[in-house]
Amino acid sequence: MLLKRLGRAVLGLCVGLSVAASAHAVDDVSSLERAFQKEFAFLESSKKELTERLQKFRAESDAKANTVVAEIADSEMQLQRLESNIERLNDEVVTAQHLIESNQDNQASLASMYDQANATLGDYGLKLTSHVDYLNAENEGRLATLFDLADEVVATLGSTRQEDGQFFLADGSQVFGSLIKVGNVAAYGVSEMGSGALVPAGEGALRMFEGDTADVATALAAGVAPELMKVFLFESSTQAIEQRPEKTAIDVINSGGIIGWVIVSLGGLAVLMALIRTLYLRSASATNDVVQKQVSELVTQGQVAEALNFCETKKCSTARVVASTLRNIDRDRDHLEDIVSESILNESNNLSRFATFIIVIAAVSPLLGLLGTVTGMITTFDVITEFGTGDPKLLSGGISTALVTTELGLIVAIPTLIVGNLLNAWSNRIKDNMEKAALHVTNLTLGAAV
Repeated sequence: MLLKRLGRAVLGLCVGLSVAASAHAVDDVSSLERAFQKEFAFLESSKKELTERLQKFRAESDAKANTVVAEIADSEMQLQRLESNIERLNDEVVTAQHLIESNQDNQASLASMYDQANATLGDYGLKLTSHVDYLNAENEGRLATLFDLADEVVATLGSTRQEDGQFFLADGSQVFGSLIKVGNVAAYGVSEMGSGALVPAGEGALRMFEGDTADVATALAAGVAPELMKVFLFESSTQAIEQRPEKTAIDVINSGGIIGWVIVSLGGLAVLMALIRTLYLRSASATNDVVQKQVSELVTQGQVAEALNFCETKKCSTARVVASTLRNIDRDRDHLEDIVSESILNESNNLSRFATFIIVIAAVSPLLGLLGTVTGMITTFDVITEFGTGDPKLLSGGISTALVTTELGLIVAIPTLIVGNLLNAWSNRIKDNMEKAALHVTNLTLGAAV
């Protein structure tokens, strides 16, 4: 408003000056100055008024600005407090949710424990769902009832008790008699048809276990503690136990498959060759000492022909080598030694019979066992790929083949290797004896014996 008034005043002044100039061009300069001064004074007054009002406006504006800043700061503080409260409330909500979830989990765990306890105790004739104290109590009371019932069951199972009941004999016939239960891990049955240890037959039934335990059952029924308690322990009375016959050697070999039978066949062949070679070596060395002693005596007495006849009557390697020596005793020593060496080589072929085959079988058997192991593991992994690992029975075939073939390979290889080396040592000793006997006869005949 002040600016508008000042503008109008200036405009009026300009108009007045124009009018005065046009109307009173001849007026006196002093009247113009007075008019100008008057207008100037008016303008100064207006300016001062405007300046005062502007300062007042600025002061009010500053005061309002400070007030607004203070209000803003207070609002910010309130906002921070509200945000802090919101965060605290959120934390409390999260904590409450965790407590609720934990409580739900605890309730679920308690419900599961109750169900499991009900199922477990139900096997012993106790039902929580029919127990009044259990049904009318809260969780703490239910737990107390549960533990009380469990203590009763433990006390019952920790004792030997006798009751009337029925069980199955080994032939499958059902009889009535006395059941003697040792805790929940063993049981005995006594009846006129048969007595002895009992094993679970499934669905809570019991059957006679094949074994000589009648005296123990009879003693327990009479209240007498036997000196030696033969017992069959079982984990659960509801899970049937199958009495499997002991595996025979044929069953073990069959579990090794075709490779198992190949290994056993090679083992049998090695045994046969070892027996044949043993008999031959035994016959070859049976009369070594006798031949050497008798021939030495005859040659010393100059009876070379008699010594030759004696050697020809004996059927052993040493006798044949010494006979060859005596037949060529008139030859020079070098030629005679060659003849003796040739005779020993001829006998060596017979003494080394089957030696290579026995050692080869000893070396091949572990390799066949390893082949069976690899084959069995491949079969096992094929089963795992197709059916998974849920049923161990599906994996037993491949694993059995893998282990049995390794076992059979070692069973064949170890004794075959030992026997083969012993027979080789025996053969070498016979060769040494032949050479020693031939040289001794040669020296005696040529008069060079030491």
